[in-house]
Amino acid sequence: MDQRLSLVTLGVADLERARTFYEALGWRTRAEPGDDVVFFQAGGMVLALWDRAKLADDSAVPDNGGWGGVTLAHNVRSPREVDQVLDAARTAGAEIGREGGETFWGGYSGVFIDPDGHPWEVAHNPHWTLHDDGSISLGA
Repeated sequence: MDQRLSLVTLGVADLERARTFYEALGWRTRAEPGDDVVFFQAGGMVLALWDRAKLADDSAVPDNGGWGGVTLAHNVRSPREVDQVLDAARTAGAEIGREGGETFWGGYSGVFIDPDGHPWEVAHNPHWTLHDDGSISLGA
């Protein structure tokens, strides 16, 4: 198995609400209104939104309704950009779980939680390289 991640699918309670939220953050999709799954190109991978019950069934797991132990992350180029993304998420309807601030690992990050409870860390990590295309490399 190659060491890469191709697709992340978020199970959502209301697909239209979730789509509207991500589009309010500036994400773009080619999905038609009424499609039962919404795909967003996210750099070299894809983020999908799909009905939570259908995703659980398709993934052969019980849906206990709780947090699944996964946090998504979006790295940016500066602490100021962390705060800008958090503000955009707040405006789009996200709950802010943690405002931007200095971290124990020497960076700056905050957390927003989308309308379906998926946490997103927004981080500036001065120890990693964020390339022009949005991809990231371990080490500065």
